[in-house]
Amino acid sequence: MSDAEPQAESHDRSQEETQAAERLERAVRAAEQALIEFEIAVETFRVEVENFSRLHHQRLGPMYSRLDELDALIAEALAARTGDPEDLRKAREARGLVQPMPGVEELFHGWIDSEGLSPEAAAMLTERPVQPPPRVRPSEEARRIYRELARKAHPDLAEEEAERERRGAFIVRVNAAYAAGDEEALRALAEEWEAGPPPPERRASRSEELYARLEWLAERKEMLAAVAAELESSAIGAMIKMAPEDPDGLLDEIAEQLLAQASEKEARLAELVQ
Repeated sequence: MSDAEPQAESHDRSQEETQAAERLERAVRAAEQALIEFEIAVETFRVEVENFSRLHHQRLGPMYSRLDELDALIAEALAARTGDPEDLRKAREARGLVQPMPGVEELFHGWIDSEGLSPEAAAMLTERPVQPPPRVRPSEEARRIYRELARKAHPDLAEEEAERERRGAFIVRVNAAYAAGDEEALRALAEEWEAGPPPPERRASRSEELYARLEWLAERKEMLAAVAAELESSAIGAMIKMAPEDPDGLLDEIAEQLLAQASEKEARLAELVQ
């Protein structure tokens, strides 16, 4: 065997290792981008669930409380009429389910105060026109800016710990602005990122490091999948998925149903106290 043959074999092996590392590098980059897109989707849905839950409580909380009060009054009126021990027990249980009234201003988030019902709440309960509630979700422009910032500044794109921490702190501010639907703050953050230090150049990674990176990305995605499943299985998450394009309209439908239930219960109570 000539000296040239071992050199050729060594060169071939080196070339194969380089090509394998390049393929692994591409797989890592693809996994990183897929994870970021998935994380954006999960965070977007989390904000929608949080905002919808807040709005649901704000708009419908007083109506649910009214229904509980009517149930208690009906049970008490029935027990007073029959005197039956079972009816008396049910009346006590129904009264125990009624939420205590102290702190109603905080409970109803401005719908009711020391002066009584707010104009918005009174309008809603009497079916008069009411000022549209705050948006359940951030605007399309806020969503666009958020996605762009998340893709550029995501901590998972950093290799150095210091850079990861810098990006993490920045993304916390981005998430807060997005949750508030603050387009102006998001634009300011976008300008801040563009003016900030450029991300450090990526160092060449060994195959072992790339494999470890892929494993971490898989674990991270599994954790996010669990978060997404929990959000989707929640009562509010299920409601949003029923009307993803018009959650405000879904609240209107629920409000109408609750008003109808209240009317039926009020009629039933009137019959019992006659």
